Amino acid sequence: MRISSAFDSGNIEVVKAEDPNDIQLNIRKDHQSDFYQWFHFRLCGQPGETHRLRIMNAGNAAYPKGWENYRAVASYDRDTWFRVDTVFENGELVITHLLEHDIIYFAYFVPYSYEQHQDLVQEAQQSHLCRVEDLGTTLDGRDMSLLVIGDEENAKHRIWITARQHPGETMAEWFVEGFLERLLDTDDATARELLADAVFYVVPNMNPDGSVRGHLRTNAAGVNLNREWQNPSLEKSPEVYRVRQKMEATGVDLFLDIHGDEAIPYNFLADTSGVPTFHEGIQQLQQRFQSAFLAATPEYQTRYGYPKDAPGQANLTLGCTWVGNHFNCLAYTLEMPFKDNDDLPDELYGWSEVRSMQLGRDIMPAIRAVLPDLR
Repeated sequence: MRISSAFDSGNIEVVKAEDPNDIQLNIRKDHQSDFYQWFHFRLCGQPGETHRLRIMNAGNAAYPKGWENYRAVASYDRDTWFRVDTVFENGELVITHLLEHDIIYFAYFVPYSYEQHQDLVQEAQQSHLCRVEDLGTTLDGRDMSLLVIGDEENAKHRIWITARQHPGETMAEWFVEGFLERLLDTDDATARELLADAVFYVVPNMNPDGSVRGHLRTNAAGVNLNREWQNPSLEKSPEVYRVRQKMEATGVDLFLDIHGDEAIPYNFLADTSGVPTFHEGIQQLQQRFQSAFLAATPEYQTRYGYPKDAPGQANLTLGCTWVGNHFNCLAYTLEMPFKDNDDLPDELYGWSEVRSMQLGRDIMPAIRAVLPDLR
């Protein structure tokens, strides 16, 4: 029996792995940070044997409530990922699985590799509607890729979408893949209508270093990018610095920042009602956007989510609130679950990469609903 994680987005430390019934593991912390929760590892064992894996330090992870009613994902082919028996007890996350083949992969959520990210960018540029702009490099020297989709010269509106500020929230890039698939489909009438009036600026992965390193929440310097938007720096948060610089050059009329939430088993939006520049016009756009999103898919709901900020008290270090306030525009953080959507539970897959992609497609009618009245 052997457990390893020396690959893209791998994360696990082996404490003890002699007995299949008592495999003891720890999740490695993000580099120069106390954040940890993302895991992704490979187990080579004996088919037909039940393996019991104990993640010993789960109780002190960044979001312990994220383990409640959570089930890990696993795959034999690294293509189809299914949920496996998982319980959180005595501060440990315990995964139990009867091995069907020699090798299995386990992860916190369905991984989205850097290789997949590069393929996504290269595939998008094959469309005549899209061009790729390199904004610069990360601290580890990786490319910060921006997809520009539409007619920049004649478009009336500028729409920005960013994903994976927190690298362990891989559902965010799956969402972007689904969104791009529909936006670049020249036979899709909604996409064609949107691109007649708007240009889209899409950053599929804001944090490629953290993604490859197997981080939950931070970049190569241990910095949480979604707390850097007021004062980013090239030394600690070049990813935000370069994206913000480009936003200043283009302007922003609508901003969507795509994330995943560890604890809440629903899809929801967090708005900018607490920023100083918030006004009735933005509130009306919010109502229209949410109504259209509710009509487009039952995967979205408005009953559960984060508490609203008091007027003028929003944290402006976050991407959504800083952009919404600075550009006086409609801005949202979209959160998807690591667990499942409790409104529409799926026993085998839970919330999945397939559903994340579909949500990316389904958000387009909501953008269409507000497009005529954006700034």
